[in-house]
Amino acid sequence: MLIGIPAILGPELLFTLRSMGHGDEIALVDGNYPAQEHARRLIRADGHGVLALFEAILRVMPLDRTAPVAIFRSALNNDPAQRGPVHDQIDAASARLAPSFGIEPLSGQDLYPRVRSAHTIVASSETALFANVVLRKGVIDQTDLP
Repeated sequence: MLIGIPAILGPELLFTLRSMGHGDEIALVDGNYPAQEHARRLIRADGHGVLALFEAILRVMPLDRTAPVAIFRSALNNDPAQRGPVHDQIDAASARLAPSFGIEPLSGQDLYPRVRSAHTIVASSETALFANVVLRKGVIDQTDLP
């Protein structure tokens, strides 16, 4: 255990977050997503939901301030105009933990290639449908240090 690091972030996931560079993306996918098939690198987070992983990662990983969008999520029925309760929860967590970042809902046509090209896919046990999130890593500069 470490002080200040959410316990849900195990050694493999912490290693990955630390290994990622500016502009790399990490995908958090629900239990129905074909993670094994799509992953360049796969981390299993069995027993955990996407929202808990999303919140823990946002506590330790900077988001890309230089890109137009740094948080992407799937949309209900793969239609960016539709949303379900899980999307409301993801959006609320983002507003609380990363208030200066908006979220872009993606169609399946846009989401799948983005997830496939992600640095790493984290496969959760999330049961909500269309509960997938992609985060784009930023940098820590001198203004972020204590």
